[in-house]
Amino acid sequence: MSAQKDRWVSSFFFLLFCASSIPTRGNTRLLQELSPQEYFSSLQAGRASLSYFSHNVSPGAQPFLEQIESSAEALQDYGISVVKVNCPKEDVSRYCVKENALRKAYLFRGNVLIREFPTDALFDVNSIVANVLFALLFNEVKYVETLADLQNIENALKGRSNMVFAYVPATGTAEHRAVMEAAFVYGTVHQFVLTTEATLLKDTSNDEPDVSSARLLFCHCQRTTDLAQPCRRTAMEQALTMLNIHRHLKLMGAPLVTEVTEDPEKVSTVHLQLGLPLVFILSQKETYEADRRTAEFVAWQLLGKAGVALLSRDLVDLNVLLRSNVALKTPDEGVPIKYLVLEDTDEVITLVENKSKVEQIQEDEEEEEEDEGEKENNNQDIQDDQVVEAVSRDKKRELPLEQIRALTEETFHSALLETAQTVVLFYASWEAVSLAVLRSYTEVADHLKGTRGVLLSRVNCWDWPGVCTKENVTQFPAIKIYKKGERSVMYNGMWGTEELTSFIMLSRVSCPLKLATIEEAEGYLRGEFPSELSSYHHTSLLGVFSTATSEAREAFEEAGNILSGHVTMGMYFEDDALALSRKYAVSPPALLLARSGGRSVEGIALSKQSVQDMVQMIRYELLDIFPEITVQNLPRYLQLRKPFLILFSDGDIGQMESKEMLKLAKGRPQQAFVACWLNLRKTPVGRGVLKAYFATMPSLPALIWVKLHAGGQVFKFPSEQSITEMNILSWLEKLKAGLEIPSSTLSEEDWKPPLPAYDFLQMMETAMPELPLHTSHRCGDTPARRPPKNPGGDITVQEEPSQDTEAEKVGSPGRDLRGTVPRLAAREKQGKRHSEL
Repeated sequence: MSAQKDRWVSSFFFLLFCASSIPTRGNTRLLQELSPQEYFSSLQAGRASLSYFSHNVSPGAQPFLEQIESSAEALQDYGISVVKVNCPKEDVSRYCVKENALRKAYLFRGNVLIREFPTDALFDVNSIVANVLFALLFNEVKYVETLADLQNIENALKGRSNMVFAYVPATGTAEHRAVMEAAFVYGTVHQFVLTTEATLLKDTSNDEPDVSSARLLFCHCQRTTDLAQPCRRTAMEQALTMLNIHRHLKLMGAPLVTEVTEDPEKVSTVHLQLGLPLVFILSQKETYEADRRTAEFVAWQLLGKAGVALLSRDLVDLNVLLRSNVALKTPDEGVPIKYLVLEDTDEVITLVENKSKVEQIQEDEEEEEEDEGEKENNNQDIQDDQVVEAVSRDKKRELPLEQIRALTEETFHSALLETAQTVVLFYASWEAVSLAVLRSYTEVADHLKGTRGVLLSRVNCWDWPGVCTKENVTQFPAIKIYKKGERSVMYNGMWGTEELTSFIMLSRVSCPLKLATIEEAEGYLRGEFPSELSSYHHTSLLGVFSTATSEAREAFEEAGNILSGHVTMGMYFEDDALALSRKYAVSPPALLLARSGGRSVEGIALSKQSVQDMVQMIRYELLDIFPEITVQNLPRYLQLRKPFLILFSDGDIGQMESKEMLKLAKGRPQQAFVACWLNLRKTPVGRGVLKAYFATMPSLPALIWVKLHAGGQVFKFPSEQSITEMNILSWLEKLKAGLEIPSSTLSEEDWKPPLPAYDFLQMMETAMPELPLHTSHRCGDTPARRPPKNPGGDITVQEEPSQDTEAEKVGSPGRDLRGTVPRLAAREKQGKRHSEL
């Protein structure tokens, strides 16, 4: 029914526009001249008429008469007649008295007077049509003066209908007439709201608007059901004319994303019909949901500028679709569709806004294809993943593996007995992430060259799957540390050189390390003992126990086994343990936490006895009070599942802000939230986070409260207030009381990898059942094998959270197109794809 109604509205508007564009002769024929008696007897119920009463016409009234006679044709299109009523000399009725004649015009609906107009308000055709329609549509077009009035109308429309909000500097102008004519046609479809208040225009704009120019906003309230969320607004960028408004409303009424299952050359949408381009986001069933979200995000950014369609590769058999992820169709006749490889949605938007960008991208791709053809090795493939691409690009570079021993099934167990500590990297020689980690591993070997008691080794699970199976390695890459007489420890941290080196060095020391004297304990707290760790920055944790606290001591030892390699833990339980603990104002069992080389030692009572509680408490106590958030440490703070109070700064934060935030962090009740800061220069991904939170980049520094694990609401501390402990606490109380409106709300979807992890060994067993995984072969005896074809698609490397991943949840700007297939990691042209990846 609504589609039929839209077609009727469009047809009526088109006919109306055509009719108003056809010149007619003799406008005076549309103007009726009647006596008062004839006029009042001719009034019909429901019919509107504009009349003016006159005796003899004075020369000063001639311009008004010319304009009102000229308006007769325009008003007739809306069923409104214009009548000149000739008053007899002896008539002294209300309308014919000298004071009213030719000084006022009257609008009747039937025999009911709707409005009196002073003639000086009807100075031309535009003012006459605008004011007459405004009076007749008084109930359909709301006039507002304040932001509160506008928000009340918005709230009443949410989930029900959309709103057209227009600002005109003054009534009676051509823009006012265009808005009224549109309201006459579309008033039953959308709620029209009008204002002439410049302050209200400023309140509804993100920038500094030009109050001398009229403006129209389409407010998408029908899609908004949450009263706390404002309606999305799409501004009309063209001048306010009847045709432009009609065009804008047609675009706003079109589907946000069109799903296409046919040859794109045959596709026609309202955007193409109105002279706008159509952007195709290429998809397939494995990535449909991600691609749909990407298409919707792009569609919101390009609303009113271009259409967006989701084109399925599975349903359209075109080879070109496998080599591209975006296509562009222009409204120009005879121009073929352009298929492109783009990296992110910013490039799609630039593509539409800058037409020359299309030719530039295609030229770059052609040049890259020519360059690839000239390369000596034509098999160099640029893959669809950043890690794969980096490995492929540098595959000619030989890694220095001399310091890393390659182990086989025969040498594996004997190598574990040679040194006190053996580090083993389990990897697959054909898998990109494994090769990238192997590169970091060679750098670790260079750092630890000459270190006694440490052997760095590697096992290629593709050649020796039996070894990897016995060691319970089912995913690549994996690193384990083996010590004589102890169980192995699996590394689960970052793959960077610094993190790997730290883990290996910390794992060398017993965890917890048993200390024999108070002097050793004091030296341990100062970071001087053991000596091999003195050059590594770390926080020392010392457990102090008496003979009566054996249960807590055993739990502490077990916690040390779990945390080995990640923290340094010491344990002191000699007879004088009480004296040591009293020095730091605690009683056994207790923890002594030494930061910054022992300059600050904090005593913490150990009230929890279970191993898991102790592990959780130790991990929490090792966190900084007011940390700088980085890509590396963010996961540790996310695990707390608490709200974040983040101070975003363009560089180091000021001394005053740092002092106030530290006071707040130390005094926060029961550690209810994580107070932290983020340096956008050191961690530029923070800009993407801010873009996901806000439509525009806020001024810095910006203090943000976000509940990542409970509703996803984002609040911004008022920029006009100084960042002090008292101001922040007062603001947090308002948040708690529900007195603040969130700037945005993040999606509640779980943030999971796009594909499940692979059990490569099981895949090998399935692909080659004749080679049992529990029986390894010597390299010379192993038949030549190729990696199995993976039914799940390409290997996906899960990256740290960025703007663009949060923006994918609220529709923020800047997300990449790697969710589409082929997923892209860089602007370089793709070569042949590895089906096994």
